[in-house]
Amino acid sequence: GAVAAAVMADERMGGCGYQDIAAFVEEQRRAQNEVPGPIPIINNDLIIDELQIARSKKEKCSACVIPYGTVSPEEFATLMRAAKAVDLEVIAAVSNAQDGQAAIDAGVRMISIVQVEGVDEKVELVEQLQAPEGRPVSFIANVQAKNNKQLQEIEEAWALRDKGFHSVWVGEALYKSGSDFTETPGAIIKSMRSKSSLKWASPKASAGRGEGAREYLGDIMM
Repeated sequence: GAVAAAVMADERMGGCGYQDIAAFVEEQRRAQNEVPGPIPIINNDLIIDELQIARSKKEKCSACVIPYGTVSPEEFATLMRAAKAVDLEVIAAVSNAQDGQAAIDAGVRMISIVQVEGVDEKVELVEQLQAPEGRPVSFIANVQAKNNKQLQEIEEAWALRDKGFHSVWVGEALYKSGSDFTETPGAIIKSMRSKSSLKWASPKASAGRGEGAREYLGDIMM
């Protein structure tokens, strides 16, 4: 059910290398005629210079993540121009409304809300942002893993959908549960995408079965 996969390409932080990105891209290319088909690969490196943009394109990434605030506004604009020149989508990671608006003003079309706890807090941040007329902006909510064995992250995904977010970005929450078939990463993704009721449904994953399992939630990035 995931529609994209983000690869943390920062080996200093325990992530992958660019050769691993190439392996992910090749794996998806081989799924071209299969069901499900290939999904885009996102470079989630700490991008601070144009060389990383060029390497992302060389390895055939579809997008890259640039945390707004890690570089100056002038440097961010330079990175945006470099990405546009090679047709690489930029996802700006922001944790406050000021950075979010600056990223939108710089031409970003996808905003990822990070380091913001709680559904209401994420919604409040997005409500402060203004997109230029005729240029839609997609908002991605980062769903952090909770420090328990419950699956509250599924319920959070449902709430974020109801509040108008276009996508959720999920990582560790997919792997924190046990080995039960209802708690596998695939089952959790299917449950997140199920259009279920916060009032009546349990957030426990059910391998894609249950209330509203065939209805569309939105996009899942991992």
